[in-house]
Amino acid sequence: MSQFKLQHKFGLGGVAIGNGFKEISDAQAEETLKGAWEAGVRYYDTSPWYGLGLSERRFGHFLHTKKRDDYVLSTKVGRILTATNNIPKTMWKNPSPFAYKYDYSAKAVRRSVEDSLQRLGIERIDYAFIHDLSPDHNDEYEEGTTWEDHFEVAKNGAMPELEKMKKEGLIKAWGLGVNTIEPILKTLEVARPDVFLSAIQYSLVNHKDSLKRLLPAIAQSDATLINAAPFNAGLLAGQKRYNYSGEMPDDISDRYKKILKIAKKHNVDLIAASLQFSLAPKYVGTVLAGASKPDQVQENMNAFEKKIPSEFWSELKQENLIEQKAEIPV
Repeated sequence: MSQFKLQHKFGLGGVAIGNGFKEISDAQAEETLKGAWEAGVRYYDTSPWYGLGLSERRFGHFLHTKKRDDYVLSTKVGRILTATNNIPKTMWKNPSPFAYKYDYSAKAVRRSVEDSLQRLGIERIDYAFIHDLSPDHNDEYEEGTTWEDHFEVAKNGAMPELEKMKKEGLIKAWGLGVNTIEPILKTLEVARPDVFLSAIQYSLVNHKDSLKRLLPAIAQSDATLINAAPFNAGLLAGQKRYNYSGEMPDDISDRYKKILKIAKKHNVDLIAASLQFSLAPKYVGTVLAGASKPDQVQENMNAFEKKIPSEFWSELKQENLIEQKAEIPV
């Protein structure tokens, strides 16, 4: 198979820029994006969902002054925003004044892309990801609907419409941006996506299922993978949170503590180990992580250059803390 080629091994994710875990100012967001650019980051990922439009506006404010061919940008479709005086309760801290509705139809996806282009202030999007079309969002959809219901809408609406946009030049590639594996496997059965953004599914503390099901499916397709949230939204970067819910299973906590102990023994920077591990699989082209400060981005970029002793990886496998079949950074 001839995989879709990704240009950059690291990208900056836009959750924190959209006030995902805490509120940051426009100035701090601008400084973070400036720091990312100066550190050499040229792939940026955002979404209308992040801060209910706030993240896209902040990315656009910074990037619209750059030459469009000098960077790669991805955003998402699947939710339509509408102005409101009654902002819904979400994970975002002080978001923009918009309500949202899930809609994976062709018409909604077309509007979503056009709305994003206006918020971003640019003329095209590189990768458009169908967002949160996934079983972990079943309790958020309209009453009586499941991700499978929305998938049928997307199969007949969003997916062919995104293919059409590729031909028009509005986007260069499309896929799914999800936190679970099942929607990716199902999409590969019914369409010809180019790239998937798979979040929280391949990290030091959680990668078994991806090794068993996701990577083999990608290997048999023309698509490639972006591994997002390599720190599980903070845990492996030293934050007291796991994924986006904040609830940490006991087995994950135990594994993390044991990995941290072995990292200290070998004098290994766990941020570097996490990023390099998530980028290591053959069919992964990019690893994506967020930041809310310029020094965090610089640290992430530097992490790829740090040498990690083979003894560290060998001990993790010996202690069954990572899977025996997991590819190791070289």
